[in-house]
Amino acid sequence: MLMTNERRPAIRTLRGWAIGVLQEAGAIHECEEHGWARDRADPHARERAIDIARHERPPGVSPEEALAEVRDVLDSFGETCPECPAGPG
Repeated sequence: MLMTNERRPAIRTLRGWAIGVLQEAGAIHECEEHGWARDRADPHARERAIDIARHERPPGVSPEEALAEVRDVLDSFGETCPECPAGPG
């Protein structure tokens, strides 16, 4: 029986890789209406993303660089979509 391994898509930038890691871990998600990435504020998902960054980083990238990029990207996203109207309160 022929078996294939699931391969991650090729990533061209370290930022793109970090966004993929954060999505895979469930730390960010997209606004369904506008497509903006939003921080889910889930500490367990953040820890999963950090674990992935430590162990599955791109070739030639140090663990420190990988972790820094994941943290920088996560810090650049807010919990709300900039195009959605503000909720009550």
